[in-house]
Amino acid sequence: MNLKKYSIILPIITLLMSCTNKQPEPFLVEQHQIGFLTDSTQVKDLDMVFPKDSIVKFNAGDDFMGSINTIDVYEKGGAKLLSLYPREISDSTSTIGSIHILDQRYQTAKKIGLNSTFKDIKNAYTITSIDNLINMISVNVKEIDASFTIDKNKLPTNMRFDMKLKIAPMMIPDDVKVKFFIIHW
Repeated sequence: MNLKKYSIILPIITLLMSCTNKQPEPFLVEQHQIGFLTDSTQVKDLDMVFPKDSIVKFNAGDDFMGSINTIDVYEKGGAKLLSLYPREISDSTSTIGSIHILDQRYQTAKKIGLNSTFKDIKNAYTITSIDNLINMISVNVKEIDASFTIDKNKLPTNMRFDMKLKIAPMMIPDDVKVKFFIIHW
C-alpha cells in the first residue's frame, strides 16, 4: 500500500517542481546570462544554446588581421542577433568574454535595449564612465557589466572630433539612441 501511494505522489511532486522551475526568457539580458547563454557556456555548446539559429565562426590569427575570433549568431531568416567573442582563440572549451547585442528584442530587466535613449540608460542604471572613442562613445554601467555605444554623428558637433574631450553625462542629449550594446563577462 505504501509503495502504491508513493508511485502516485512522486509523479505529482515531480510535475509540480518542473512547473516552478523558471525558464530563461530568450531575449532577457542579465549580468551573467543572455537568454539561454550564460557566462559559463563553452564555445562547443553554442549549437545547443541556439538550436534554431545559424552560428557563423570567423577565425583569423595572422599578423595582418590580429587575433579575431568572432562568432556571429543569426536567425534562420538572416537577421543578425549577436556577435560573441570567446576568451580564448580556437579553443572549443573557452567561455565567452563579451557579447555585442545587435537585435532590438534583447533587453535588460529594466527594458533597456537598442531602442533605448541615453535618458533611458541614465534613469535605469548608474553610469560609471564614458569612453570617448574615434567614431562613438561608450557609456559604461556596472550593475550589468555593460557598455552602451552611441554613434558620435548623433552628438553635437563640438563633441564629435575632440577625442581628448572628457564627456560628462550632462553633455549627452537625452534623445540620442543606442547603436548597440556589449555585455562583458
